[in-house]
Amino acid sequence: MRLSTHPEDHRLERIGWLRAAILGANDGIVSTASLIIGVAAASGGQAETLVAGVAGLVAGAMSMAAGEYVSVSSQADTEAASLAKERAELASQPAFEHAELAAIYVERGLDPALADQVATQLMARDALGAHARDELGISDITSARPVQAALTSALTFAIGAALPLLMVLVAPVSLIIWVVAAASLVFLGLLGFIGAQAGGAEPWRPTFRVLFWGALAMAITAGIGTVFGIVA
Repeated sequence: MRLSTHPEDHRLERIGWLRAAILGANDGIVSTASLIIGVAAASGGQAETLVAGVAGLVAGAMSMAAGEYVSVSSQADTEAASLAKERAELASQPAFEHAELAAIYVERGLDPALADQVATQLMARDALGAHARDELGISDITSARPVQAALTSALTFAIGAALPLLMVLVAPVSLIIWVVAAASLVFLGLLGFIGAQAGGAEPWRPTFRVLFWGALAMAITAGIGTVFGIVA
């Protein structure tokens, strides 16, 4: 009864897509805003700045999708190879694998007799699942999903990049740098806050973190654009 009236909401099932979504949106805002500010600081007009921003959006979204797919696929391949090896070891030396699993539970605080009993019961139900979870650290919650990560990153990058691009369209040419920078910092702050809330974490540290790195990136590219504008 107590368990049914006290639901737990740890939100770990969101860790895969949430990481990709936050990374994509954050990168979309920071990289596109920085690109826009750099081009504008180099005395580019509104049309040139807009073209650069659109190119950055398209290239960045594709890059995020490809990068996430490749990296998460590598993780998935490693997980699959580890599971295949574990499956073979369970078939060839089940007694050793049983002892290995029991030893893990002893290290976690169970007495040897109880650890042996737990290992026996878990392996009788799903030996590979027990070893994947407790020996290899692989579970359904944390397992790699390349397609999900790629699509999530690409979509959220495009959404994030569209926000500073919109500011280019509505801001006066003379104020593009300041409007894009200010709006992008607001967007980044909201992103950090929403991401922390979605993950169940305290919002202030993630919010400050994205604001700091976003402001630093935009300041550096503004400086580089200004230097190149003066040289030109």
